[in-house]
Amino acid sequence: MTVCAVIGLGEAGRLYAGGLRDAGFTVRGYDPFTRIDEPGITQYDVLAEALDRATMVLSLVGARAAAEVLEQAAPRLRPGTVYADLNTAAPGLKRSLEERVVAGGSLFADVAVLAPVPRAGLRTPLLVSGTGAPHVARALEPAGVPVETIDAPAGAAAARKLLRSVFMKGLAGVVLETLNAAETDGSTAWITAQMAAEFGDGGEALISRLAEGSRAHAGRRVHEMSDAIDHLDALGQPSWVAQASRQWLQRLADEPRTAS
Repeated sequence: MTVCAVIGLGEAGRLYAGGLRDAGFTVRGYDPFTRIDEPGITQYDVLAEALDRATMVLSLVGARAAAEVLEQAAPRLRPGTVYADLNTAAPGLKRSLEERVVAGGSLFADVAVLAPVPRAGLRTPLLVSGTGAPHVARALEPAGVPVETIDAPAGAAAARKLLRSVFMKGLAGVVLETLNAAETDGSTAWITAQMAAEFGDGGEALISRLAEGSRAHAGRRVHEMSDAIDHLDALGQPSWVAQASRQWLQRLADEPRTAS
């Protein structure tokens, strides 16, 4: 039986922990800021205790905390344990994380999450590279997780995820800009119908997801697009759309929050 430690029990981490529990995994959780009190998930107050006996570790702590958390976890990993980093981060960061894990005799998986986890839970598609990629695919197969592996070092999956972000956040930026202007001149219903028709089946739902998701996760996505821009610069390619997308997300992140 796979013993899985989930580090970071926010929205995505909680869903993965619950889904793996339901699939028969032994799940151990750690998050110093959040308590989930879920049946079948043992949450620890000490990271070392959560990692004890774990054969696979999922990190869902956000890109800015990924390196610090790994430094705390690495000395506690057993040889052969797979450390899977599911945070959206720059390829260079993923490569440095892999070097740290491999040096200790463990395996590392650079995992790109290719859709919002709340939409599909464990059925969310994953793209994986790094020394631990085949092991992650085998471990998650019984749980029905769709995993595509790349025979490449860590950073390859992250790079593809950032290119996908250029497209998806760019599309969201176009939707936001159009809807914002339409609201000003009173043509929201008309332009929404026009966009939905171009998107085809499910067009209106897609428009809502792009707009609402951008507002709900603007702060995190600003950082994501900064990494995407850096990646495009490293490739020697223009980043005009990515920069505009980041501007829209920054505007949303700066908007004052209204009490619900």
